[in-house]
Amino acid sequence: MDSTYYYLGLSGLLTVLLWTPYILARAITWGIPTFINNYPDGFPKEQPEPPLWALRSQRAHLNMVETLPAFAAVVIAAGQIADPSTYTSIALWAQIFFIARVSHAVVYTLAIPYLRTPIYLVSWAAILMIGSSVL
Repeated sequence: MDSTYYYLGLSGLLTVLLWTPYILARAITWGIPTFINNYPDGFPKEQPEPPLWALRSQRAHLNMVETLPAFAAVVIAAGQIADPSTYTSIALWAQIFFIARVSHAVVYTLAIPYLRTPIYLVSWAAILMIGSSVL
């Protein structure tokens, strides 16, 4: 289970870091003094429009925030309940989840057509496969 927990940790770190591109774009778009001020005049009704890639990056981050609890729950449950003979398979699915989530963030941010949903479904399937090990 060590490598499974390793990918859980990496996924948590990825979640924390995925906000970085959006925040950097916001700092550049607003300018550092306005960004540091946090509440510029007219905010939130009036604000500089961020680039589309930054908005997609923000959505990729929010999607990971929504997905991580399910992944964490099945990994923790598998560590407590699953048959030790399935640990190798669980670790593989955890690795697949992490790689899919990194790929999802890149594909989503860069707006590469036709890949975002299939990659998301791979990460979703990985959660289900890990979850099935606790049944």
